[in-house]
Amino acid sequence: MNLLNSDHFWQFACALYAKPEQQTTLLALQNQQGKNVNLCLLLLYLDSLNLSINAQQLNELINVISELDTHVLQPLRAARSYLKANQNAISDYATIREELLSAELKLERQQQHILISTANSLKLKTSDAPNNIKLYV
Repeated sequence: MNLLNSDHFWQFACALYAKPEQQTTLLALQNQQGKNVNLCLLLLYLDSLNLSINAQQLNELINVISELDTHVLQPLRAARSYLKANQNAISDYATIREELLSAELKLERQQQHILISTANSLKLKTSDAPNNIKLYV
């Protein structure tokens, strides 16, 4: 069993996502290919730790987060997008946007925790040059 830490993953993900080119790439994967940003970040995190996963393990990770993604995070993103497009007609838009962003961030962190918990139950292999993201995208 691997002992991956969700706080370390969160810090890694925040640092990586803060880079404009990474953020653009990850959002393009999400918006154009339907990929999950947190899963992409986890795969990049595993690469940084020289750990690799196989297709079956990737499917386990996808399955464990699919409900939260489909029923909570995607609708929340859609709501934020709708509100942004109609912000002139929405009183207190800035406050509502801030609250939605805060909720989304908390849910993203919860999803990352789920991913780490699941990854810790998998038998990950050590690899000199893992490329987990290639398996997903």
